[in-house]
Amino acid sequence: MALKVALHRLVFTHRTLTIWASSQRHSRHRDLLVNLSESVRDTRTFSGAAVKRNDNKEGTSDYSRPSTKVTSRKRRPLSPLERISGLLPQDALSPEVMQLREQESDKGAEIQGSVPNRTQVEVGDEDIVKKSEHEAHSPPVGAEELDTGSVHHREKQVWAALPGERLLTCGELLVAEYRRKKRVEFRKMFQLQTGARLESSWGVILHNDIAGQPAGLFLKTHRGVPIFIRRASLEDYVLCMKRGPAIAYPKDAASMLMMMDVTEGDCVLESGSGSGAMSLFLSKAVGSKGSVLSVEVREDHHRRAVLNYNRWRTSWSLRRGEEWPDNIQFHKADLCTASSLLAGRGFHAVALDLINPHLVLPTVIPHLHPGAVCAVYLANITQVTDLLEGVRCSTLPLLCERVIELPLREWVVAPALQKDGRYCNKKAQILDENLSQDAEASEESDKEDLTTEEDPDPPFGSIPYIARPHPEQMSHTGQMLPRI
Repeated sequence: MALKVALHRLVFTHRTLTIWASSQRHSRHRDLLVNLSESVRDTRTFSGAAVKRNDNKEGTSDYSRPSTKVTSRKRRPLSPLERISGLLPQDALSPEVMQLREQESDKGAEIQGSVPNRTQVEVGDEDIVKKSEHEAHSPPVGAEELDTGSVHHREKQVWAALPGERLLTCGELLVAEYRRKKRVEFRKMFQLQTGARLESSWGVILHNDIAGQPAGLFLKTHRGVPIFIRRASLEDYVLCMKRGPAIAYPKDAASMLMMMDVTEGDCVLESGSGSGAMSLFLSKAVGSKGSVLSVEVREDHHRRAVLNYNRWRTSWSLRRGEEWPDNIQFHKADLCTASSLLAGRGFHAVALDLINPHLVLPTVIPHLHPGAVCAVYLANITQVTDLLEGVRCSTLPLLCERVIELPLREWVVAPALQKDGRYCNKKAQILDENLSQDAEASEESDKEDLTTEEDPDPPFGSIPYIARPHPEQMSHTGQMLPRI
């Protein structure tokens, strides 16, 4: 009986001690939770800096100096212009975007530098929250001005023209070009007019901003893309002018002029005015002392040739201040039956651009000077055989000297670049006896090149060049030119 009473007392004492220890633990945990909640309640955050409030005996509250450690988070740009410009390299950005980046960086540096130096918070919690939300949703400074404003809306610079050269004036024919990665992405011939606009996929340039500028100048569109503006040469005009039939390409016209040996003061006959391309080259070759008689059988081709010729003469007079020689006489007639048109005339050379040129030779031969040359512009070798067969059958006193084809193949010649955009370097020849040593030295030099920056001005002859045919070639480059 005494043993049972002792066991009951022992169990009761153990339970009492367990309950007392558990209550002590719960009490400590409760105190920790209370202290933690009070510290969280008394801690407030302003602009990323923790500021603690201390209540004094008088019931007023003051704020201690904020911590110098500022947790700044980079705000994601809300403007599409900032997002796109952030992905582009530095050299591809326009000066306006670079200036915008510098303004944003300076503004961020001022804000970060001003927060640690603040000694007292003088604004309320609601005002700070509203101000931060307004700054987060407000667009960056200058973004709207860059999107909507034109870079040319500023005071024009006054240029001084060189002797014998004039500034660009309204009425001239100009060429606008944009090249990217050594390729012509945009090319357009246009006439400078007051109030007009040069539009392209890369932006717009006002004609008023071009007028009064010197030729050969880069002007930026409203999107910041540089466009090269220059005067149209005769070759540019021939390739870009409005045309009816196919034109005589400049490479073919140059070879025909060499064949005919046309000089200043010559009198030349042209049959087949077409769009007026060959007529313009002949007019330039004979000069103001010579003359060109151009005959065309079709009314629409004749009218187009006259319009193109007059348009070029107008642009030239505005460009040089002098008249282009008015030395071409355009006639609508069939040369096979135009003996009266050729009466009393003699020609130093004849240029034929016809489907059946052998049919007009009997009419032309009596009006050629002794030793004169007839150059025929044909598209394929079948027409050449028909011409030679017609000369043989008609027993004309003519001799075919040669038949040539004129292919044109453009090439790309440029310094060799690595994949990372750096120039390649020429490596010295490796000798057999020092093969291993030179190989190790070359490997070490390659490693050094990767770790060090490249010399911005490499020495002359140290960069190899590549040469390959241009990927974009003319669709039809070969023409047959018999010299008779």
